Amino acid sequence: MTDTKVTPYQLMGGEAAILSLVDRFYFFMDSLPEAAELRAIHAPSLANAKSKLFKFLSGWLGGPGLFEQEFGHPRLRQRHFPFAIGPAERDQWMLCMNKALNEMSMDGELREAIREALQNLATHMINQQ
Repeated sequence: MTDTKVTPYQLMGGEAAILSLVDRFYFFMDSLPEAAELRAIHAPSLANAKSKLFKFLSGWLGGPGLFEQEFGHPRLRQRHFPFAIGPAERDQWMLCMNKALNEMSMDGELREAIREALQNLATHMINQQ
């Protein structure tokens, strides 16, 4: 018997949808004055961050495990230790992600489930108060 479980990755529209989500997320982070502190902890070019977030979200949402294939286990909290992430940066990250998610064509319940899971993940990244 084949496992036919439909994943959030598939429900969102696969690779093209995740690429669009990541592109919009970084557009908002790069352009919203309310996200200035978050933008400041990123490199001048966002290309590497975009690539890594796309690869992470691909596997996290049930698609191909691109991040793991290239970098190994995500160890997100450990990978983010070099950056000062407090509640303000978490909130700015979620502001940008919520705006990007709101532009995605998807079921409302799916959007809310993803939003909640990302909120929990973003809170887990906090390493400063």
